[in-house]
Amino acid sequence: MPLFLSGLLTVAHWVVWIVGGAGLLVTLLPILRQTAWWIRICDFPRLQIVAVLLLSLVAVLALPTPRSFGHDVFVVSLAVAVVYQFSRIWPYTPLHRKQVADASRPDDDHDYHLSLMVANVLMYNRDASRCLGHVRHLQPDIVLAVETDEWWLSQMAGITKDYPYTCHAPLANTYGMLVFSRLPLIEPQIRYILDPDIPSFHGCVRLPSGVTVNLHFLHPKPPAPQESKSSARRDAELLVVGKVIQHHDGPTIVAGDLNDVAWSHTSELFRRLSRLLDPRIGRGLLPTFHADYKLLRWPLDHVFHSAHFRLQEIKRLTHIGSDHYPIYIRLSYEPTGWHEQEKELEQADADDHEEAEEKIEEGVEEVAAGEE
Repeated sequence: MPLFLSGLLTVAHWVVWIVGGAGLLVTLLPILRQTAWWIRICDFPRLQIVAVLLLSLVAVLALPTPRSFGHDVFVVSLAVAVVYQFSRIWPYTPLHRKQVADASRPDDDHDYHLSLMVANVLMYNRDASRCLGHVRHLQPDIVLAVETDEWWLSQMAGITKDYPYTCHAPLANTYGMLVFSRLPLIEPQIRYILDPDIPSFHGCVRLPSGVTVNLHFLHPKPPAPQESKSSARRDAELLVVGKVIQHHDGPTIVAGDLNDVAWSHTSELFRRLSRLLDPRIGRGLLPTFHADYKLLRWPLDHVFHSAHFRLQEIKRLTHIGSDHYPIYIRLSYEPTGWHEQEKELEQADADDHEEAEEKIEEGVEEVAAGEE
């Protein structure tokens, strides 16, 4: 073999080993269950990691190379990592059975339907027209807008004629929250669960049928160096709400930009604690972030709900100038199938409760340490 081609082949081998090794590393790191941001961030791009691992596996098999123990171990490791990563994602594909059944009520049975639009508008985005266009076109019962400051409140004030029930916490720190509802809100309130500058919404909404639905809207800090050096605060806020929901007997919805993917260990723990369902399971990823980069997207904006509901519609909306896509969901209150749907969700055991308490304590301690 010419020296030039031999050199290229050597470089190709090194590239494959480095890229494949990096894929193996970011596959192993989240298993550690540590809260450091650089570990938890590896939970997010599992689809992209699968692609990297597959390309590495194909390349290492295609490149001419002498068989060796190290080569075989590398090939097997890549194959196992591909299977593991895909196993984390596949429930959020149409290959998996639906966790939430399709609605059986007629589409025009408005008395028992509840629609919600969730939009992270990007506080620095100064074009409210596209977001408001979705509101006018879809006419959701409830609009949840996060990353909203006073400017966004002024821009959305025009919809209060149709959405007279409101609860607002506009802030200039990218964690403001605005809630608009066509339907009556019962005891709506803004709470600061952990951080004194991170609001969340809690209350109830009354459907035209008279049914009361518990609502919890969240937007915790993400694990990122410029926001929070660990996922402890985010995890604690989600799990605090999960523990509260344990005591809800009635229909319940949790929604917002949770800054976590649905397949993370914390999200799964939250669902077991709260006994809530994910309508994405069996339907698709519906990645909402990052709206500007097709190859770097994952689902960060969520709607979880109790088994009292079936799904009428869920969809990702078009670009609104934010780094997030909005999502729209329409749920049908059908409590007769409650027990059948709840069977789709694992129940929290003693270890789950112990872990949740530890994570909440860790988050509280981190907030206290940051305020000292």
